[in-house]
Amino acid sequence: MPRIEANKLLVLGFQAVVALVATWPFLAIASDSAPPSKEPSKQPVATKLASYVPKAKPVAPPTREALDTAITRGVDFILKIQNPSGSWGSATQTKDLNIYAPVPGAHDAFRAAVTALCVSALIDSADARPEVASSIDRGEAWLLENLPKVRRNDITALYNNWTHAYGIEAMVRLWERHEKDPARQKAIRDVIVHQVDRLNRYQYGAGGWGYYDFDTHLQHPGEYVPSFTTATVLLALKEARRVGVEVPESMVTRGVRTVVQQQKPDFTYLYSGNFWKAPMRPINQPGGSLGRSQVCNLALRQWGDKRITDEVLEECLDRLFARNLWLDIGRKRPIPHESYFQVAGYFYYYGSYYAAQCIDELPAEKRPPLKAQLAFRLLPLQEKDGSWWDFPLYNYHQQYGTAMGVMSLVRCRAK
Repeated sequence: MPRIEANKLLVLGFQAVVALVATWPFLAIASDSAPPSKEPSKQPVATKLASYVPKAKPVAPPTREALDTAITRGVDFILKIQNPSGSWGSATQTKDLNIYAPVPGAHDAFRAAVTALCVSALIDSADARPEVASSIDRGEAWLLENLPKVRRNDITALYNNWTHAYGIEAMVRLWERHEKDPARQKAIRDVIVHQVDRLNRYQYGAGGWGYYDFDTHLQHPGEYVPSFTTATVLLALKEARRVGVEVPESMVTRGVRTVVQQQKPDFTYLYSGNFWKAPMRPINQPGGSLGRSQVCNLALRQWGDKRITDEVLEECLDRLFARNLWLDIGRKRPIPHESYFQVAGYFYYYGSYYAAQCIDELPAEKRPPLKAQLAFRLLPLQEKDGSWWDFPLYNYHQQYGTAMGVMSLVRCRAK
């Protein structure tokens, strides 16, 4: 073939590739995107999604009896699986594919985090049975002794950040439980102060909090910060400040900035900071963000972001309930991110837990249909033994799944 003809073919091929790359993002999101606005600058940010965000079909609200029965069964399961030490969870169940967990620090963090969640769930349940109070007391004693020992124990894994966040939330609940015991409150408050200090110590250089650092291996890790871990920590810091614990303003400012930087125009969120170069990969599309949009919006709203209006919360909840199948398809799959939109199973009850809290942010008259939607999805998934779980994680998955299931359904009760 003459060289000139070959060159023409190369040019045409290059132009075709450029055209495909230019249009690919729109093709990839065509089924889940807004039509372009004719006058985008004149539309309020909070309402410009309302014409195309999907809505789930109305469902009948569950009876109070159905909710109470499910919550009690969940509480009974939590009581049944508590370790003799007062903690929950262990590394005793393994599979061919295990989540990366360098010992011993990773399992210290996992155990402490699920213990904190179980204690929080038992308190939130408001179950007045003496065995529940006894279980909380044993969990409290374990947390007081062991939370201060949890730290980053490997240069690559920072699972301790989850522990510090959920540890703070559990300790705040315990602090409120001991309102007539100042000495006990002081001991609990000291642990909260320590957990805030740990989060300050391990805040990423980019501003938020994550759970891996495979690149920099520094005390303050690198720049690829997950949006949702950062939001989880921000909510815990809000809880700490609510009971009078000092939280450095710089921690909050940098954390909030990290979440905002990963926010997309439709109030969904990138998985982590390294995806800013590829915002339309499946994991970053609305279907991939279903399990983390709620926590990110909630954290920003609680820290004063006026853009996170009631309309934004409602629209993201509508998207979650209408497209919940994307999360459900990934539920119980043993390989993270192998499902559609790269959804991982462990986002199911995590997303439900923060969805329940978003519902509580809305005016009272708007809550009932949304609570019905959430309960409609959670009640049928309760296992025969009373547990909920979404991802096989050693012997921690039933613990966190059940705790989050209980706390979600507690918020579905009529108020």
